[in-house]
Amino acid sequence: MPDLPRCSLRALSQTIISFLLLLLVLAAEANALATFPQVKAAHRRSDAVILDRHGEVLHEVRMDKSGRRLDWTGLKEISPALVKAVLHSEDRHFYEHSGVDWQAVGAAAVGRLFGATKRGASTISMQLAVMLKSGAAPKGRKTVSQKWDQMGAALDLEKSWRKDEILEAYLNLVTFRGELQGIAAASRGLFDKEPAGLDDREACLLAVLIQSPNALPAEVGRRAATLAGSLSPRANIDDLPMFTVDLLSRPYRVRPRVALAPHLARRLTAGGASGKDKNVSSAVRRIPTTLDLRLQRFAQDSLRLQLNALQGRNVGEGAVIVVENATGQVLAYVGSTGDSQVDGVTARRQAGSTLKPFLYELALEKRLLTAASILDDSPLHIPTERGLYVPHDYDHRSRGPVSVRTALASSLNIPAVRTQLLAGTDPFADRLRRVGFDLRRPAEFYGFSLALGTADVSLQELVNAYRTLALGGIGSDLRLTPGASTPSRRVMERGAAHIIADILADRSSRSIAFGFDNPLTTRFWSAVKTGTSKDMRDNWCIGFSRRYTIGVWVGNFSGEPMWNVSGVSGAAPVWLELMNYLQRDSRSAAPPRPEGVVAARVTFSGSSEAERSELFLIGTEPSLKAMAESRPEAWRIPRIAYPPEGTIIVLDPDIPQENQRVFFEAENAGHDEFRWRLNGELLPPGEYGRRWAPLPGRYDLALIDSSGTIQDSVSFVVRGDTAALKVR
Repeated sequence: MPDLPRCSLRALSQTIISFLLLLLVLAAEANALATFPQVKAAHRRSDAVILDRHGEVLHEVRMDKSGRRLDWTGLKEISPALVKAVLHSEDRHFYEHSGVDWQAVGAAAVGRLFGATKRGASTISMQLAVMLKSGAAPKGRKTVSQKWDQMGAALDLEKSWRKDEILEAYLNLVTFRGELQGIAAASRGLFDKEPAGLDDREACLLAVLIQSPNALPAEVGRRAATLAGSLSPRANIDDLPMFTVDLLSRPYRVRPRVALAPHLARRLTAGGASGKDKNVSSAVRRIPTTLDLRLQRFAQDSLRLQLNALQGRNVGEGAVIVVENATGQVLAYVGSTGDSQVDGVTARRQAGSTLKPFLYELALEKRLLTAASILDDSPLHIPTERGLYVPHDYDHRSRGPVSVRTALASSLNIPAVRTQLLAGTDPFADRLRRVGFDLRRPAEFYGFSLALGTADVSLQELVNAYRTLALGGIGSDLRLTPGASTPSRRVMERGAAHIIADILADRSSRSIAFGFDNPLTTRFWSAVKTGTSKDMRDNWCIGFSRRYTIGVWVGNFSGEPMWNVSGVSGAAPVWLELMNYLQRDSRSAAPPRPEGVVAARVTFSGSSEAERSELFLIGTEPSLKAMAESRPEAWRIPRIAYPPEGTIIVLDPDIPQENQRVFFEAENAGHDEFRWRLNGELLPPGEYGRRWAPLPGRYDLALIDSSGTIQDSVSFVVRGDTAALKVR
């Protein structure tokens, strides 16, 4: 560029400026920009904020993948060091011009006219004006026309915006690095701190990123050091380049400040990114929930402590849900204790013994049984299409005659299967569906094992079904967000539901299996049931007080079995902690007896159960004597236990004939009092007669008493290759 007199350059610059000013005054009238309150109100963070019932933040979850934006940050909440660095780097005369730095514009125009090095003249107001009009930060070189529009918009902006508003909006909208938009996202993403805490070197690094957000780390470090030296010649900037390279070479991450409900957050925001979630605010995604933050944190801590205590037993995960009975509002929702993508509240697992209360409720409601009815807890063999079904109690003991109350409270398996035989598998499956369980297979698929919980259910379904018991048979959907109550419906008879709840709260009847001192015992009225699925893969504890229902599951999402973990030792301690926490300031009294339920005194004959007052649906109570005495005691009737009716026995040609024997088994029958009769012929008495050497054919087997009366009979078939067997 040729040397020109300084006065000539100044005159030329002033002429250019005057001409531009005239045109821009005219152009500014055509620019209509949003006001500061409108821009601030329209700011949309990329996260959804999950709020508890009191408005406190429970969780932050990413929704918008186009950029990383956090809440709007006021200018007073931003470090003065950053403000100083940005102004020095981007617009040194910000507080002196009216949107356009004419001195810089003139110098840039003259420099370009005479071929000098290109020099930018965009002010912060001009850059912000572009962002407000286009929705993005300025990119690339501008044409003269674009620059003209930009300056006109900046002049218009400064007519209606204050300087501090312009600077605040600029720092909240500008992109700093990659997807980090706004000072809050940049500060937390790069330094894991709030904007108010930025120091001098962090401020310089962020300031130079505005000009080149995606520059190489080494180049950013060099520019940051230059800026720091310009701001303070005495500043120690030797480590700034290395600090910058180290920082920008690592992946950045905006850590959520609160992360207490990740599974619930994903569930509530599944359609929120597309704007379909009616609970999501259009400007700031804030989703209110029914949860209680303090209870949520307590539930997480209790579950985590229990899982730590079970580390040596191959227990990896757990889940908790707490519900308010009257409203159905969910107060705590812990899908797991780790980062697993599996939600333990909605995951489907085998129910174990947790379905038994609904089976007995059905039997009571249909007047098939009462709480005092006697059931036989002794070996049971049921022929099915897949072979013999032989259920066992968890301890493989037979307790003989037990009442329905004892069978349910102590979770005995064989009486439950006998009850399903009485009530029917189809009606039982229908009842489970009616109370909210999503049984995805027909009843015959589950067969007689449905009473023992072979169906897959979720923790959420279990808790709501037990809540239905707590409400006397009234069911409704659970609620995760505030709003109108969901429609309720009667799904059980009130009296039958009350009796089942009373049984589940009976510590004495429960003690036969669990003892008096166990984690199911509270200082107040509560009803509770545990369950363990096959091979100890799942462990449940579900129970309720008058106000709350709590469900806990522990196990492994992989389905791997636990080691020696039962309902009492696995999930129950967490249930007890939560129930005591909820009832710490109040005591749950037993619910009043509803109309249609009466109490009567019963005495049991031939049973170890003591005389007691029992609850009955009106019309099923004993009139003069205890029901157990006035009715025939089915458990005492002699019957054939093996082989069951329709059994097919197949001979094995690889086993020597003398080693192939069938052992006839009888229940409630002494060997000296009864004889076996096979195809009309009496077999020898005693042990020898019941050890029979089978031959192919069809057989009728009868159990007869000393008077020759047939007590029970069955038919069965023996199959095999007669040619391969030695004739006896």
